[in-house]
Amino acid sequence: MSNYEIVFLANPVLSDQQLDETSNKYLDFLKTKKSEVVNFESWGLKKLAYPIQNKTTAFYFLIEIKTEEVSGLSELEILFKRDERVLRWLVTKMDKHAVDYAVSRIKRLKKNKEESKK
Repeated sequence: MSNYEIVFLANPVLSDQQLDETSNKYLDFLKTKKSEVVNFESWGLKKLAYPIQNKTTAFYFLIEIKTEEVSGLSELEILFKRDERVLRWLVTKMDKHAVDYAVSRIKRLKKNKEESKK
């Protein structure tokens, strides 16, 4: 199985409900393509380095998956192209160093969450 990282930017004018629908749409699609979702993060509203479609901010989402279905990723990119709610996306294959870093980053985030609850 190969590991992939998917980052996409959603339109900043979307409501919370529309953002949830958008992210769940892609998570459900990946699950139907026999992909294991390792990590999903919503990074919130961030300022863009340059305007995209006259927008200066966007909602950032990160999905890390394990899959053998590379054709599913092509279909995912077609869905991104057709969706007006998505401004940009990037799908990258992770090498072993990126996977190790992602695992340590997730552990660190969980540890920080637990410490902040105390």
